[in-house]
Amino acid sequence: YPFAKFNKQLDIPTYTLNEYNAHLKTNPSKWTKQQTDHLFDLAKRFDVRFIIMCDRWERANYGIKSVEDLKERYYEVVGILNKVRNNASEKKIFVFDAEHERRRKEQLKKLFDRTTKQVEEEQMLLNELKKIEARKKERERKTQDLQKLISQADQQQTEHHQKEQQQQSQQTQNTSHKKQDKKLNKKKIQQQPRTSKVDSVVSAVESAGIKFTDLRGTGVSLRSQKMKLPANVGQKKAKALEQVLQEFKVDPNPPPIEEICVAFNELRSDMVLLCELRTALATCVFELESLKHQYEALCPGKTLNIPAALV
Repeated sequence: YPFAKFNKQLDIPTYTLNEYNAHLKTNPSKWTKQQTDHLFDLAKRFDVRFIIMCDRWERANYGIKSVEDLKERYYEVVGILNKVRNNASEKKIFVFDAEHERRRKEQLKKLFDRTTKQVEEEQMLLNELKKIEARKKERERKTQDLQKLISQADQQQTEHHQKEQQQQSQQTQNTSHKKQDKKLNKKKIQQQPRTSKVDSVVSAVESAGIKFTDLRGTGVSLRSQKMKLPANVGQKKAKALEQVLQEFKVDPNPPPIEEICVAFNELRSDMVLLCELRTALATCVFELESLKHQYEALCPGKTLNIPAALV
């Protein structure tokens, strides 16, 4: 008939009695020749569809066999025949691991038979694992920050020692005025201004906030334009403002009523100021820690206790 060309038949190998007696008697107590013949007959009839083969297996005459048993015996016989006949044209011999397949199905059955309580408990354990990993990352980050502070303190201590050595070399040139030179050097060191990031941060906080433009030009304009960020607001500041809006769960696009426009613009300006204050606080804490490490490096055996109110 016209569609006969699509009815492809699988090439099921056959074996002779001599081949079976010589090579295929691997486990006579488990598989006899009659059982093996019946297996290959079903494979030819049902195109190696093992589920159907297991269903059509004659248990009354050949005993009870599972799908894994049928697969294991079939692929074992095919592999032995290919090796004996030296079929180089055949594909790589497939080795079926029946024990692994049984364990896999058993595990799937246990997974399917879980109760709701067990599923919730597993989900809770997964959530706890995520929290533990997050705390671990946070500890690693703090450790890295502390290492940076310590390395900076060591570097500053080295620079301080180098300066002291330079000062001592200069003092040896004028031995008669050692005491005066030491006093002058101490005064100079005390009077030298210390470079700090705090001043720059304070100036940035003072100039923080957003100045929204007032649309009073001629022509028609939308009130929502009043809530548009000015062009002088940088991308970094806009991104920080977006994160703060998400943090406080504020709608980023409220209805443009007159009162809402004014309040929303003031709120975003205050949020930008909040971001600047957070940055200033972090910078000041870093400066305090840096000064503490410098003090402890210059004065061994002494500890500088920073009040908790300043941190």
